[in-house]
Amino acid sequence: MKSVPIKLSFAEEVKTFVNTVNRYPYDVDLRAGRHVVDAKSILGIFSLDLSKPITLDIYSDTCDDLIADIQQFTIK
Repeated sequence: MKSVPIKLSFAEEVKTFVNTVNRYPYDVDLRAGRHVVDAKSILGIFSLDLSKPITLDIYSDTCDDLIADIQQFTIK
């Protein structure tokens, strides 16, 4: 499993993020505090507090292609 901190600020970013993540077969969750939602669900993402960074949990060890594809959302 890999965890990546990300930031989603606008509805258009959420839409782009979900479309990107849905292209990959990995199970992915978004975690904000103690709340966890499916990262492939737009409604789930909007239930989180997007004013703060959230953590993307990818349940695969060979997911460098996905991480490269979502680089615009990652926090360095």
